Amino acid sequence: MFELPVAAVVYCTVVAVGFLALWLWYDRRDHARFEGQRRKTTFHCIRCDRLYAAPGGRELCPCPRCGHENSRLRF
Repeated sequence: MFELPVAAVVYCTVVAVGFLALWLWYDRRDHARFEGQRRKTTFHCIRCDRLYAAPGGRELCPCPRCGHENSRLRF
């Protein structure tokens, strides 16, 4: 059917494409997880003096301890 060198090249190519596909899939998955953790906004409660973080993009967030609505920290 195939000569040995041709079969070896085809096999190596298929394995390399498989590894490349797995690498790209895991890289995209890990990047999405990291971005979800990275995009958090920090808040400081003026009532109970607690620092806390919430998912990004929010200007106001209630404190998890006392429920007071606080604005995000700006540096």
